[in-house]
Amino acid sequence: MISTGQALEAIFALISPLPVETVSLRAAVGRVLAKPVAATRDQPPFAASAMDGYAVASATPGDVLRVIGEAQAGARFAGMVKAGEAVRIFTGAPVPEGASRIVIQEDVTRAGDQITLGRKLDSSTYIRPAAGDFAVGTTLESPCRLTPAHVALLASMNVPDVVVYWRAKVALISTGDELVMPGETPDEDQIIASNALGLEAMLTLAGADVRLLPIARDTEANLRTVLALAEDADLIVTIGGASVGDHDLVGKVALADGLDRAFYKVAMRPGKPLMAGRLGDAVLIGLPGNPVSSMVCGRVFLRPALDAFHGLAAQPAIRQTLPLAHALPANGPREHYMRARIATQDGTRVLAPFDRQDSALQTVLAQADALAIRPPNDPARAAGETLEWIDI
Repeated sequence: MISTGQALEAIFALISPLPVETVSLRAAVGRVLAKPVAATRDQPPFAASAMDGYAVASATPGDVLRVIGEAQAGARFAGMVKAGEAVRIFTGAPVPEGASRIVIQEDVTRAGDQITLGRKLDSSTYIRPAAGDFAVGTTLESPCRLTPAHVALLASMNVPDVVVYWRAKVALISTGDELVMPGETPDEDQIIASNALGLEAMLTLAGADVRLLPIARDTEANLRTVLALAEDADLIVTIGGASVGDHDLVGKVALADGLDRAFYKVAMRPGKPLMAGRLGDAVLIGLPGNPVSSMVCGRVFLRPALDAFHGLAAQPAIRQTLPLAHALPANGPREHYMRARIATQDGTRVLAPFDRQDSALQTVLAQADALAIRPPNDPARAAGETLEWIDI
């Protein structure tokens, strides 16, 4: 067996970033930017009012000024503001020439075309300077995964299209005679193929183009038929059938069909019967069949693999540390990814692993928001000791 770190490095060695394409900004959220983007205009493109009020050349408490015009968003006041004058102005409007500040309307009393400034004026000018946010040429660097905030920023930069990495094509294959799809009626010896749906959701959120292929039954011929449907995939993920039982056929069939296997078995819990290699033009990763094992391996291996396909840094999930909410017994020889929740004790955030860690318990996984990580042969831990964790 190899360590999780060695397994992840072996997977990264199989992957090259995908080609790039140009997409509309409206289709860019969640994609990974492949080329830096430069702003084509300043933001704001002019000095703008930050509040509703009056633009004035100067302001002293108690001043009486004559209103000479109005400025609103999209319609500036064309003249110049001089001493003793004011322009009614609204949020977002261009600040007239000659104005040094905006007196907010709450500090003004108006009667006809005259305003009287209040006795207590604050020191803020309420003017957003031209290019105060960004200037022409300001860049959004790549690679980065584009969030809704990035999309809004790029729109403000007047950028209609961006160059992004292709979405990785992922083929998901569940294996086993015991499986039926949700909504079907299982017989008394069958179970629902839940793993594939969970992984499909996980990988879709990570930016992949996921296809759920038919369940591969426990014959070599049927497994080959289903694998053939994945021939155009960048990543083939099999679920179950990767162990050494009489009905665990994935390794046998894939090796016979030309799999260049990088490793088999990882010193982790849950998830030991994991394998990876290259099958034709695709990377193949074989996950264990236990529901929690497959989802934990998806978080530890598949999501970082997708980042590498999408041009992001090839690196493990970011680890953080928190104090333990309660004591833990000594760990065994494999790295243990324990389902846990982030809780609060006496005003402090703590890491609380669940008592039940069986790899078949999906209810525990659904309650978890973290995976606490126990190193191999980690000694017993007391409450309050820090432990590493990753989000789930």
